[in-house]
Amino acid sequence: MKATFSLGCVAGIRIGVHWSVLVIVLVLALGLAGRFPDTYPGRPSWQYWITGLLGAVVFLLSLLAHELSHALVARRNGVGADDITLWLLGGIARLRSEAPTPGAEVRIAGVGPLVSLSLGVLFGVLAGLFGALYGAGLAVETLTWLAGINLLLAVFNALPAAPLDGGRLLRALVWQKTGNPLRATAVATGAGRALGWVLIGVGLYLVLFGSLFSGFWLVVVGWFLIAMASAEGSRAKLRELLSGVPVRQAMGSDPVTVPASLTVARFLTAPEYRYRHSAFPVVDAEHHPVGLVNVKTAAGVPEVERDSPVTSVMIPIENIPTPHPDDPLVGVLPALDSSPAHRALAVENGRVAGTVTSSDISRITSWLASSSWRSRTF
Repeated sequence: MKATFSLGCVAGIRIGVHWSVLVIVLVLALGLAGRFPDTYPGRPSWQYWITGLLGAVVFLLSLLAHELSHALVARRNGVGADDITLWLLGGIARLRSEAPTPGAEVRIAGVGPLVSLSLGVLFGVLAGLFGALYGAGLAVETLTWLAGINLLLAVFNALPAAPLDGGRLLRALVWQKTGNPLRATAVATGAGRALGWVLIGVGLYLVLFGSLFSGFWLVVVGWFLIAMASAEGSRAKLRELLSGVPVRQAMGSDPVTVPASLTVARFLTAPEYRYRHSAFPVVDAEHHPVGLVNVKTAAGVPEVERDSPVTSVMIPIENIPTPHPDDPLVGVLPALDSSPAHRALAVENGRVAGTVTSSDISRITSWLASSSWRSRTF
């Protein structure tokens, strides 16, 4: 899920918003504004709309707090976090790797529902205080709604089914009991698919009996759970297939590098860079990697600015995975997905030994799958 626009950074973590958030804001604002006239009639319509919109925005901030807690706790447990994207069905915190231990998995997954639960209690207390001080009104109604929806979010996320936080907790428990993280993932993703089908079934039942909106929403959430759980299961099978494979076996060796002092104009016209590659490692005078320059990005530089060095348009090395060639390939997968370059630079003795792309992963995966099939057949 890619962000449509950025809201900046919080604690060094990029916060993005997908365009579908506008849909959920509108739906929530409509729902709140529509219920206010029945409870508090006689107010100007703009008050209903402004209060409804504010309630929807605060709920999105609650979702952001939920996801931000995952990212911050992940960092404390040695798992890097790049960004958070808010979208139609909530938020996604993108982590660079898997949790290293079952205990870390529990801490990373468990903090989200705890934050939502705490927010639910906080909004409930505020609703009580406002009600006691000022009496019932739109503010108290909105705070009560925020308390309820955050408590519901905490309970729903605690369900033991991947990709929900409860699914992560289930995975940690099975991992702790069996010592097998892949087996634990299979159990959690199986529970996620089962819950998804249950929600779809309940949603279709509600649609048939006239509750169109609630039923449709449950079907969408159920489909999302099935899709995400299936994708997570596929990633687990991929990790199992690549278990024991070093980066060296998949990487493209001795890549062509670009000197950091080279201008963008020279990079785009020099015959030595007219390869089928879409990006090249950038190295300094000592041949140490400093980044990665994308051909398409460089080509987008206006003609009058192409005398600047390629370092002005490269992706810094800090944002690129740099495994050693003998590191496990499976450990590179999450970082490869989260990297803006979508590739890794294998670094040995301070120099670029090779590059790893998604195509390289697909190639080695196909070879391993074919070898496994032949060994079973013969």
